[in-house]
Amino acid sequence: MDKERVLEKTNQFVKDKLEGEGSGHDWWHIVRVRNNALDIARQTDGADCFIVELGALLHDIADHKFGYTDEDRRRIISELLIDLEVSNEVIEEVIYIANHISYKGGTNKHTLSTIEAKIVQDADRLDAIGALGIARTFAYGGHVNRPIYHPASDEEAGKVTDGSSENDTISHFYDKLLLLKDLMNTEIGAQKAQKRHDTMVEFLDHFYAEWNGEN
Repeated sequence: MDKERVLEKTNQFVKDKLEGEGSGHDWWHIVRVRNNALDIARQTDGADCFIVELGALLHDIADHKFGYTDEDRRRIISELLIDLEVSNEVIEEVIYIANHISYKGGTNKHTLSTIEAKIVQDADRLDAIGALGIARTFAYGGHVNRPIYHPASDEEAGKVTDGSSENDTISHFYDKLLLLKDLMNTEIGAQKAQKRHDTMVEFLDHFYAEWNGEN
């Protein structure tokens, strides 16, 4: 198995599939997740960087959010990697990552069994928070025609646990984003998450001050 060729072909496959996707899960999201995942993996004992990179590249392929099932994802990933002569063991590791790292509205209580899956999950969650997370949240809010903010939603903020909130975009910070720093799997991921969490808290402070005409 030529790992360099596998990564090159997988890279192009994912780019072709997700380039231009408008919900915030586009090709550049994949690039950022891969970069974060590799940075964490290189600082984590026992992590297989090849599996981490493949898992990061393929983690949003045939995802539930696009109407696919776990079986669809298994088939699509398997067909790609078998054609690239990747071993069955590695294919199963990658499918495990893709099938189990999603937040799923906070209902995904599955305890990840591999360090590679934990790393990719941390990297995916890191891209949901901080300055980039703020940008992606408002991009997605616009994509689904969700209002930026409605003061009445303050009463419900933080109480939504199934990820199905149809409130304003600001509510999403309380439904999910501000919770993520305490859900990281790795020490490096947790350190990165704390910095990004602080960025979001500062942003919200400024947002409310400006909303109320205080700044």
